[in-house]
This record gives sequence, structure tokens and C-alpha cells, in this order.
Amino acid sequence: MKITDKIKMVTMGLAATATLTASALIAPAVSAETPAQKYTGTAAQQAATGDSRDLMSILNLIINVALGVIGFVAVVMIIMGGVQYTTSSGDAAKVTKAKNTILYGVVGLVIALLAFAIVNFILTNVFNA
Repeated sequence: MKITDKIKMVTMGLAATATLTASALIAPAVSAETPAQKYTGTAAQQAATGDSRDLMSILNLIINVALGVIGFVAVVMIIMGGVQYTTSSGDAAKVTKAKNTILYGVVGLVIALLAFAIVNFILTNVFNA
């Protein structure tokens, strides 16, 4: 089996895991209301008053899961680059490819961390205003 086939399989497995995790985390947050609350007016009162805490928590959860997956993929890329660098046997082309993989993984991790900080800052300021 080629390395590219293995990478595709691992990527598909990670995507499936992320999808299942996100759906397991989001589903209870979306349908957290019990049937008794539907008929007592709790949901109607929240909808009428425009209570945005539920919306903020759902958005925050979705963004955190997405950025967590992106961060995980970036760390996996750094590890893959390290393995490529270790197994390059001094071949200049392989060493350059491994260094680029590590560099792109680090850049992806930094972007994911900055995106997490910026999104959380914006969400807290928008929903608290």
C-alpha cells in the first residue's frame, strides 16, 4: 500500500471521527429542552426575549470543535514531517519536503490558535454587548 493511500485513509478516518464527535456534542446542545419545557413556555419565553446565550453556546461549540480538528491535523502534519525527516537518509529532496511539511504544520497550528482567540474574543464582545 502506498504512503499516499495510507494518508488518505487516515484523513478519512479523522474526518469521520470529527464528524461523529461534532454531532454528538452539538445534538444535545441543540435539543436540550425537554417536552415539559416546550409546553410550559420556557422555550417560547427565550425565543420572545431573544436570549442569545443558547446561540452563543452553539456557535462556540461548533467553532471550538472545528478549530480543535484543525489543530489536531496540524499536529499530525508536524509529526509526519518529523518522521519524514528522520527517514530521509540524507536525501536533499526528502529533507526539504520534510522541512516544508513541518513548517506548514507549525503555520497551520499558529493560524488555528489565532483563529480560536479571535473568534472567542469577537463572540464574547458581540453577545455581551
